[in-house]
Order: sequence, then C-alpha cells, then structure tokens
Amino acid sequence: MTSTTSAARNGHFGTATESPHFTRERVAADRRLRFNPIRHLSPESLARALDAFHLGYLRPAALLWEAMERRDDVLQGVAAKRKKAAARLDWEILAYDDSPAAQRHRRVLEYFYNNLTATHACEPHQRGGVALLIRQMLDAVGKKYAVHEIVWQRSPSGGGDLPHTQLTATFRFAPLWFFEARSGPLRFLPDELAYEGVDLAPGQWLVTAGDGLMESCSIAFLFKHLPLRDWLVYCERNGMPGVRGVTEAAPGSPEWDAAREAVRDFGAEFQALMSRGTEITPVDLSTKGELPYAPLVERMDRAMAALWRGADLSTLSKGAGLGASLQAEESVLLQQDDAAMVSETLNAQVDAVIVRELFGNERPRAGFRLKSDNDAARLAHIELLERLAKLGVPVPTDGLHERLGLPLPTSGAATFSVNS
Repeated sequence: MTSTTSAARNGHFGTATESPHFTRERVAADRRLRFNPIRHLSPESLARALDAFHLGYLRPAALLWEAMERRDDVLQGVAAKRKKAAARLDWEILAYDDSPAAQRHRRVLEYFYNNLTATHACEPHQRGGVALLIRQMLDAVGKKYAVHEIVWQRSPSGGGDLPHTQLTATFRFAPLWFFEARSGPLRFLPDELAYEGVDLAPGQWLVTAGDGLMESCSIAFLFKHLPLRDWLVYCERNGMPGVRGVTEAAPGSPEWDAAREAVRDFGAEFQALMSRGTEITPVDLSTKGELPYAPLVERMDRAMAALWRGADLSTLSKGAGLGASLQAEESVLLQQDDAAMVSETLNAQVDAVIVRELFGNERPRAGFRLKSDNDAARLAHIELLERLAKLGVPVPTDGLHERLGLPLPTSGAATFSVNS
C-alpha cells in the first residue's frame, strides 16, 4: 500500500528532526547582522522598504514589520488577538465520504496532527502543537507570507488496514527575511549575504499566503510615532515653566554667583538671571487650544485596530448604535476566513502529500478542517435579528431554531422568555 514517491527517494521522509537549512551557524550569523530597523524610520526609508518588498526583496520590510508588531502597544495587541482567536478554535479530520479509503485517510491524518511539533527556526524553545502551528501560519495575515520548513518523521504503524509506517513532522517557522521573491515564488536565501535564493522543494515547505495588512499598518505606525515624538518634545519644552531671577548684584560678584546657584536649584529646564533693569521678551511656543497630536495618534490606533479586528467599535458606536453589531459581524467574517485559509493551505500542502506518500496516487478523501466559532456566528445573527426588530422589520420564525443551532422545544418542556 505504501508507495515510493520522489520525495521519499530524495530522503525527505525519514527519522531526523534536525533542520537541513537552519543550522546553528546560519541562525547565529543572522543574529549578528540584526539591527534596529525603526530607529531612523522616515517616510522615505519606509517607502523604499515597501517598494523593495513588491520587487521581491523581502528582508527590509520583513524586519521593519517584525519590529513594529513587537514594539507598538496597539499593534501588538490586535495582531496577537487575531492570531490567538484562530489558534483557539477546535479542529477535526473530516472524511469526505463513507468509503473505507476515507476512513484510512482520516486515521493517518489524525495521527499526524496529534503528533506533529511546531517550533521556530530562531527560537528553538518555542515549541507546541497544532495551536502554535496555526498561530504561526496567521503571521501571513500581517506579512503576506508565513513559511514553515517541514522535517518529516516516520514511526511504526498502528496495524490493521493502515500502512506499515505512519508520518508526522516538525514544522519550523522561518522568518520572512530568510527568503526573496524576485522571480515570483518564494526562494530560500542559503546564507545571510546571499542575493539569489534557491527554489523551495515540494513537500519540504509550507507556505501560507495572506492579506499582508502590515503594509498599511506600517504607514499608520509611522504617522503615529512621528506625532508621538513631536508631542514628547512639546511636553519637554512646555511642560515646566522657566525660572527668571532678578538681582541688583553686579555680574561676577559673590552675590551674583549666589543668585545664579539659587536659580539653578529650582531645576527648571529654562533659567535666566539678570540684573535689575534688564528686560527679556518671552516667545510663547505653547498651543492655546487642543494639541493636534492626540487626535492623529488616536486615528492611527483606530486604523490599525480596524484592519486587524474588523469595524472599530469606538468609531462606529457614535452613529446609530450599530457599532457592536457591525463589529461582531466583521469579527465573525475574519475568523471564518482565517479558518478557511488555514484549512485549505494544510489540505493542499500537507494532507495531499501524506496521502500520496502512504497510499500512492490516491486522491485525498479526508482532510484537516479548522472549525469556526459557531457561538460567535450565532451571536452576530441574534444581534442582526434584534436590529431588525427595533426597526420594525418582520422577522420570520420558520427555521429560526435551526439557523441558531437550537433544538425545538418539545411539548411540555420548560421554556423561558424575556419580556420587553
């Protein structure tokens, strides 16, 4: 029943767990070349990085996006919530029909996913299972691509009508700056100074493609932190009043020096000591109305939250009271899309490889499915019904229990209702 595929002949399916690409030397060299990409960030440098990304030079933008996502308070929060929301969903191996082949495929895939290991190429202490794998795959939502190296392992079969060996794997998450895409598909850079990459061998890599929200978020990041920096400078210059001392002592005299020390002891940033009769005309640089920095910072925070999590509640709720409902609906849509992206990527690049390796050229009759949160979908549906009722729109009750996933009450069963 087991076939010998080209991948097996090339040694991709074995017992080793070490990475053939991310050796200690390769990771150490990458760390030595790291730098802080946002220290001198400007509109010009950001534009160059984004333009280079679209030309296939991924490293500058990938390093920028990683630092932004790690250091911005709002961006780190909304990105982590989006990824963890998908990672917390239940998953299953779904048989596509009732045939014996579908049941065999389902059992080998269940073994595979229950025994896989997810880790990080540059952070080996980061280890987990399916949940960590999903969270890492969702990095494609922000950075457009998320790449895993797959190191396959064989183990003895459970017997019965299953193949003689079972398959599982270690998925090693690879940061995007290890790759280039100048010719279209992603290619691995074999060393830290390489300009030309090598093709990704089929069956050895898992590539997840997503929306790439960090392109927009990086612009919002820049337009948030530039006014934040100016705001800080304003506070430093105008947050504490200056101190002006007036004395009748002659400059350079002991009395003058004593007065100067007294002025210095006040600790103000702006200090002045002058003899009587000297006049200084102040130039007031402070703003008399509302400072422009806070609204711009808030606007960029809302933009990043809306990109990652759906409709911004604080903005939409100022309207006709529909903010919560719209946000719930968009969150459900995003979650369903994330679940579909993960499922389809694993079906095409992992499940199909396992079935071909263990069963020959059989078409996969089972596959991984990440189940979307039915409770969130029901909540969004209930909120929609409430809005329709408030607007006076008749809501048909036929099939309502089925759409909400609720059983029909039987005769004599206890029920409750909420009086309006």
